Amino acid sequence: MAEDRKGLYPMVLSPEKYARTIGREAMRSNIMAAIIVSEILKTSLGPRGMDKMLVDELGDVTVTNDGATILDQMHVEHPAAKLIIEIAKTQDKEVGDGTKRSTVLAGELLKRADELLDKNVHPTILMEGYKKAELLAEKIVSNLAEKISIEDEGSLIKIAKSALSSKLASIYSDVLGKIIVDAVKRVTSVVDLGNGNKKIIVDLDSLKIEKKVGGGVEETELIEGIVIDKERIHGEMPKIVSKAKIALIGDAIEIKETETDARINISTPDQLEQFLNKEKEMLKKMVDKIKQIGANVVLVQKGVDDLAAYYFAKYGILAVRRVKKSDMEKLAKATGAKIINSIDELSQSDLGEAELVEERKVADENMLFVTGCKNPKAVTILIRAGSEHVADEIERSINDAVRDIATVIRYGKIIAGGGAIEMELSEAIRKEAKKESSKVQMAMLAFADALEAIPAALAENAGMDTIEAMTELRASHEQGKKWYGIDASEGKVTDMWAKNVIEPASITLQAIKSATEAAIMILKIDDVIAAVGKSTGAGSGAGSEPSEGLEE
Repeated sequence: MAEDRKGLYPMVLSPEKYARTIGREAMRSNIMAAIIVSEILKTSLGPRGMDKMLVDELGDVTVTNDGATILDQMHVEHPAAKLIIEIAKTQDKEVGDGTKRSTVLAGELLKRADELLDKNVHPTILMEGYKKAELLAEKIVSNLAEKISIEDEGSLIKIAKSALSSKLASIYSDVLGKIIVDAVKRVTSVVDLGNGNKKIIVDLDSLKIEKKVGGGVEETELIEGIVIDKERIHGEMPKIVSKAKIALIGDAIEIKETETDARINISTPDQLEQFLNKEKEMLKKMVDKIKQIGANVVLVQKGVDDLAAYYFAKYGILAVRRVKKSDMEKLAKATGAKIINSIDELSQSDLGEAELVEERKVADENMLFVTGCKNPKAVTILIRAGSEHVADEIERSINDAVRDIATVIRYGKIIAGGGAIEMELSEAIRKEAKKESSKVQMAMLAFADALEAIPAALAENAGMDTIEAMTELRASHEQGKKWYGIDASEGKVTDMWAKNVIEPASITLQAIKSATEAAIMILKIDDVIAAVGKSTGAGSGAGSEPSEGLEE
């Protein structure tokens, strides 16, 4: 009877509007989506990498070589592709650079895995081999990395220039490299933990990057203080204030509307005049309070009434309105001021200090410079460029280089770039793989092949003969030339350390870790259950045509 009952009711595991793809088909879909993302970035790798033009729904154009920006602005629907992008974003958050490398490496690992899956190598074996190769790679990188000190300014500048080499900013790397290193060193402090232990703290929140269109990139400068893209709100206010006492107001200096609905009936001219006089009296009282506590510079996050601006000018107080919240926080940190929301609560102890607050004309527009701050670690890199697009790309490049320098100062280890470390790791993993069982060995060899894709991409993007370059590079590493890599600028295989192409070891470590985790995560998926209508890179199923759900 029980057996008959089973035949009466079909088993339904998912609702009608859901599609399911299982096994090899689901894996193939996910792998192909990840490979497509990595292929998009591969041509941007290295100093000879190409730029991408990204156009959003509004028609705004972004031209960039920055991996994090490309991934952030791509319209991606395929869930596996989204996983790759999330891993790349983690790379950017952790070490500030290497997003292209981690994405390309993840794609290459999955490409090799796909070939082994076709040879009936089980995903579990692949994951085991990849994990062993990753741990070995991390150990080798840590052993090969050279130590660096914060006092070694020459090497830090080389690292900054290497970080800029693949970007538009590479043309100006001599100027920008020094500025970047000086800026990061200014916001770095060493804390004594006792017993001879010290901790290096790099406070990037004290470093502001501001840009202004006009002039050339070579006019970019480091300002010892905070620069705000705002100007005085009244022409009679002083342009320069020495020995500034700064009040930071988080609320508006205006007459507020009542929180409850209210109506005022005015029937005579005397009542109107009385009402207006009361408003004036309230505004004057606010300004008088600020003047009484000794503030001669007022920076307001919200609006300032025109009448209040007149009183500020009359008292010789420099006032600025609608300052960004992030700028208010940086000013508080730099000057020692407290951001106060209610003027009634403002006291003399809440004021910040600066030697000079000055309105200067930069590219036909006025900007406010707050220099000689109470906290000398507050600095601003003021970027100049001939167009908005160039200024944006220079800002992205400087951001990457700043975080590279911050990373290397924190962890204190460096390696040569140009694919040298990837080639050295590939050689070492191949030797170690021989000790493993046949199928795990295949997975580890696939990992080694994936690492070689990085120098191969650098050679290809530089217009070199890839086969010839890789053959020469392999031979160099077999001879013990561990820092030999692809010199994309001159199109040859050479000692990258001697060429001053240096980068933080932590970028490579994080890239290998991120790429391996992404590959293993995708290889572990053998079942995709998706709502119909949600793009999963498939037509009616969840994985028949992986490229449809991914747009560049």
